[in-house]
Amino acid sequence: MIRREDLIKIGEFKKPHGIKGEISFSFTNDSFNKCERPFLFCELDGVFVPFLLEEYRFSSTSTALVKLKTIDSEQKARLLCLKEVYFLKEYITGFPSNKSFTWDYYIGFILIDKYKGKIGLILDVDESTINILFVVQKDGEEILIPATNEFITGIDEEQKTLYMELPEGLLYLKSAHKSYL
Repeated sequence: MIRREDLIKIGEFKKPHGIKGEISFSFTNDSFNKCERPFLFCELDGVFVPFLLEEYRFSSTSTALVKLKTIDSEQKARLLCLKEVYFLKEYITGFPSNKSFTWDYYIGFILIDKYKGKIGLILDVDESTINILFVVQKDGEEILIPATNEFITGIDEEQKTLYMELPEGLLYLKSAHKSYL
């Protein structure tokens, strides 16, 4: 059985396209483009269900129209509307193969955002709150970045680089170790 910790969020299904089961897919990570015959996963009734990606075509830089093996009608495609889409971490090139890694694994990695570029060096992991945070040195200050698979888009272990797609405004959260002046 597939568990949430085995998966990484890569996007969301949006709406059906046509009557043969094609569905619009808004992605934040295009790793599915780099694998042969990958499975995409959606959580349905508390269980992660695999769907074989039959074919796809890009409609923009962040959207694709996908056809899944068992989804052959508009009605079936509608059942997946607005569902988050996940990918097995093991499919992603460079994702740590050690299944027991912790967030501390990324201390010393350079964090790069999809839109802002290089953010800084991950100095520490703050686990003092319910949300685990990376403490990142950015321009001489420490900022906090949520440590969550949902934001990770790639990992380069050799270059010690963590690629993320961070929500707008997130880079303005300062570490509790610094003043808020």
